[in-house]
Amino acid sequence: MKTNQAKQGDWVRIERTALAPEERAPGIPEETARTPLTLWVKGALLSETASVGDAVEVKTVTGRRVRGKLESVNPAWRHDFGAFVPELRAAGQAFVSQCADREGTES
Repeated sequence: MKTNQAKQGDWVRIERTALAPEERAPGIPEETARTPLTLWVKGALLSETASVGDAVEVKTVTGRRVRGKLESVNPAWRHDFGAFVPELRAAGQAFVSQCADREGTES
C-alpha cells in the first residue's frame, strides 16, 4: 500500500540536488550542463513525522545523515531490463542452435 505519510524510523527515499547547473564541471555536453545533478538516498527517517515533499533528514545504513526532499515511503525496487527486443530473442535462438550443432559434430 502506497502512503504519503512517514513516521520516525520509517524507510524512505529522499531526493537532493548534488550540483546546480552552474556548479557542473566544464566540458560536459551542453544538454547535461543545463541540468542539475540529482541524487536519491534511502534511509530511516529522523523526523517525528513527514509528508512526501517535505524537507527531511535520514540516516543511511552506513550511518550517514543526509538531508533532502521526501520522495517516497517504503520505496519499492523498480528496475528491469527494459522493453522486449525481438532481435535479441532471434540472436539467442541462433546462438543456442549453433551450440547444439557444434555439440553434435564434436562427439
